[in-house]
Amino acid sequence: MVYRYTEKVIEHFRNPHNTGKIEDADAVATEGSMACGDVMTIYIKEKDGVIEDIKFESYGCAANIATASMVTDIVKGKSLEEAEKLSWKDIVEELGGLPAIKYHCSNLAVDTLHSAIRTLREKKGGKLSKEG
Repeated sequence: MVYRYTEKVIEHFRNPHNTGKIEDADAVATEGSMACGDVMTIYIKEKDGVIEDIKFESYGCAANIATASMVTDIVKGKSLEEAEKLSWKDIVEELGGLPAIKYHCSNLAVDTLHSAIRTLREKKGGKLSKEG
């Protein structure tokens, strides 16, 4: 099957941003999609409730890589609270669209991000709770 991707999706697929591993990450989360077999890991380095650095590793299709790249671009330098508000629709919009059959990739990227933030909050023992 042939999918029509926007130039922005193609650019993020061919030249993904924030790839790799953060060896001393404050939080790591890995999620997978049973829909297609894609797997994504997100690493977060946090300081004072702000995402200081974020990287990802991905096994999957062009949309998987592009959505992970876009997620990391959007939340780098943002507060954890801002990052938690990010939705799959925000990613699709920032990429200029995705084929509907590939929406699960944007869900996977956002779910992995949110999972990493939950892990970070748990690890910090509530010091980063939403209540302050």
